[in-house]
Amino acid sequence: MLYISEQAKEKVEALREKSGLGDAFFIRVSVVGGGCSGLSYDLDFDSEPKPMDQVFEDKGVKLVTDLRSFLYLCDTTLDFSGGLNGKGFHFVNPNAARSCACGESFAV
Repeated sequence: MLYISEQAKEKVEALREKSGLGDAFFIRVSVVGGGCSGLSYDLDFDSEPKPMDQVFEDKGVKLVTDLRSFLYLCDTTLDFSGGLNGKGFHFVNPNAARSCACGESFAV
């Protein structure tokens, strides 16, 4: 399962409204190679599901990931912080053995 915090849900809804994206658009979360710890997160709006996608819904927000990425993302929560220290989306990933200082990449 993938989860979303209340703060991230509110930010996603605000971004969707500001961009004029309808309910057909969902959040695509994936893991790509790169970053100082080896793996990085990728987050975007999408409207076209792929055949092997894993689809989850939490707090009324649809979160979609490919099967390979799900192996790294299982039980991860998408969160959002509006504070001065690290403003933006971030992932609370119980599978990450370590992450870099900026929090943008991780390793398992």
